Amino acid sequence: MKPSIIIEYCPKCGWLLRAAYMAQEILTTFTDDVRQVTLQPSDVGGSYKIFIDDKKIFDRKEYNGFPEIKEIKQMVRDIVNPEKSLGHADRKIPDS
Repeated sequence: MKPSIIIEYCPKCGWLLRAAYMAQEILTTFTDDVRQVTLQPSDVGGSYKIFIDDKKIFDRKEYNGFPEIKEIKQMVRDIVNPEKSLGHADRKIPDS
């Protein structure tokens, strides 16, 4: 079964548009890899978290801010389809 993603956001902080943008990017990039992306208003002020099948993959407070969308895509890809290339948005492999 394809995984489900929940983006939990603080409505009082005005983060609905950010959550909707991230959901759109995830759905566009992982069309064949995810079942759904759900936007869920949080009861906790300042909260912004992303879960894949109840496993937290991102927490704004732990991260100390918001990453670029390409970082979110990499986090999602690493769980839902590790072999998927993200093209130009993919991480660079560090020189050894």
